[in-house]
Amino acid sequence: MRDRFPLLVVGGLVLTAVLASQLVKGARRGEFADTLSTYRAQEDGARALFLLAEESGLPVTRRMADLRVSGSGPSMPVLLGVEVEGSREDDLEQTQLAAEPDAGLDDERTPRKGFNTFRASHLDDQEVTQLLSHVAAGGSVVYVPWGSRENPLLDALGVKLVKADTTLPMRTLVPPLSTPYTLGVERVEVKVQAYLELPETAVAVLEDERLGRMVAAVIPHGQGRVLVVGAPELAMNVALARADNAQFWLSALAALGPGPYEFDEFHHGFTNERSVVDFARRYGLHFAVLQLLAGVALWSVALKRFGRPRPPLEAARVGATDALFAMARLYREGRHHGFAAKLLSRGLTQELALHAGLPANASHGVVSDALKERGRQDLAQGLDDVATRAESATSDNDLQQLTAHAAQLRQSIHPAGKPRRSPPGTP
Repeated sequence: MRDRFPLLVVGGLVLTAVLASQLVKGARRGEFADTLSTYRAQEDGARALFLLAEESGLPVTRRMADLRVSGSGPSMPVLLGVEVEGSREDDLEQTQLAAEPDAGLDDERTPRKGFNTFRASHLDDQEVTQLLSHVAAGGSVVYVPWGSRENPLLDALGVKLVKADTTLPMRTLVPPLSTPYTLGVERVEVKVQAYLELPETAVAVLEDERLGRMVAAVIPHGQGRVLVVGAPELAMNVALARADNAQFWLSALAALGPGPYEFDEFHHGFTNERSVVDFARRYGLHFAVLQLLAGVALWSVALKRFGRPRPPLEAARVGATDALFAMARLYREGRHHGFAAKLLSRGLTQELALHAGLPANASHGVVSDALKERGRQDLAQGLDDVATRAESATSDNDLQQLTAHAAQLRQSIHPAGKPRRSPPGTP
């Protein structure tokens, strides 16, 4: 195991470095969040839209709970790139013809990024029912689907998505008629993912200037209405500075209702639960976490040493030997054989007390009984023998034999094969 320990340490350090790099990468400002999340400050995020509405005086907030949990008051959910459970592709051949040859169908699902990849969830059937009930009771909803896949929410509204040709350049969208949703809007420039096939009761909001196909519309449902936009890029940070894109959102939100406008973040992986890791990722505490990991790594390395024990320096070895001989001469000249023997017995008792799970000041009788209970009859008998000999030691020969017996007993505490042979001249 000792030979493999350096390899384990190196592997642990590599793993720590990889995890630390991922933590630092995810903790970069605005990069930890999901696509179209109002926390994400990158080009494909929606942070600019949230701040635009907030700076314009609109009451905006972020929703950290699923739609099954009713809010404290009337609100307008804003769903940006939220997947719906049960989504499907009714016309797969049409979608393949519209997509680039090497693009595949991966662009039909919202690209997940950041640390919330595994925490992002779909809008389930119960949430869809709750959302439709909210609209039918007179509420409003903004829904920006990703791709052109059909889902139960669009089915309930009577809307069908048609995949836009991915080879087409950026499209210019114009209001087909004057409505409060496009107040002050002359043109909108954005890349379109899907065109809308609408029911007769829908109110067209934006259409492709060249193709005449609808991209955004308001669909009535019960006493309420839903704004559906087939261009997710229109909500992204990169698109708000073009043409009248920002004005479109201000006019559309204001026309849909007074708010407050709840940007859904629960389905992007954000909840009301908080942890140290969340704060580290969001508020820049990752350096403190890295310091903690580095401290743990250094502490684990300090517990072990690499390779075999190094022999002491010659000066230290000679000095210790000289001190030992000087002490032995003092005891010999003063004929303190009994006192020296008791010191040996006491030292052995303290060492065996730790092995028996007792404090170091326990008497040799208590230590002997504890060793017997642990099944070490040999150590208990040896300790009693050393204690008996220490009481009757009166000469150098008695002390030497007692020392040899105590050393042999210490070697048998942790047996590891045959005992080593004593050097020549040692009794």
